[in-house]
Amino acid sequence: MLISTNHMMAHASGFHKITFLLLIVGGINWLLLGVFNWEIGSLFGGMSAAVSKIIYILVGLSAIYEIATHAGRCKECEAKGSSQGQM
Repeated sequence: MLISTNHMMAHASGFHKITFLLLIVGGINWLLLGVFNWEIGSLFGGMSAAVSKIIYILVGLSAIYEIATHAGRCKECEAKGSSQGQM
């Protein structure tokens, strides 16, 4: 069975949106921790709670995914790369 390119692109786009949202959650968590010494995980029972660990693992995996795939999707990075090559 062949999967259409549009279907794969839609799937990748949805995955990107989820990982980007998780990175926002992670960034806000770091802000709250730095400014107020409070973390989002405390809403779910702290670091020892399974839900908090899952959230932190997903945020970390999202960061790795975005690092690995960022250059291929980022219009700003793409524009910088093409403008540097036109010297």
